[in-house]
Amino acid sequence: MRIKTIQVTNLFEKHYRKLPKRMKEEAKEKEAAFRKNPFDPTLRTHKLHSKEKDAYALWINYSHRIKFIFLDAETVLFLDIGTHDVYS
Repeated sequence: MRIKTIQVTNLFEKHYRKLPKRMKEEAKEKEAAFRKNPFDPTLRTHKLHSKEKDAYALWINYSHRIKFIFLDAETVLFLDIGTHDVYS
């Protein structure tokens, strides 16, 4: 499975703009891997639970995640980016 299109929410944009430059660089590196294989083991992609049961998250690093949903087999929507707060 390859991801052809990544859409982003306004919330994602807002939180992304506030990230330090180094974190943005890490996020871009992870996005490149994600586009090739959203379940690449280095991303630690996992399905969320309870009220977030339709969403997934991928690791940027130990403390930061990107929360997203699949819109179809080739399109995802990045919902939020940040620390574990993205889960709430």
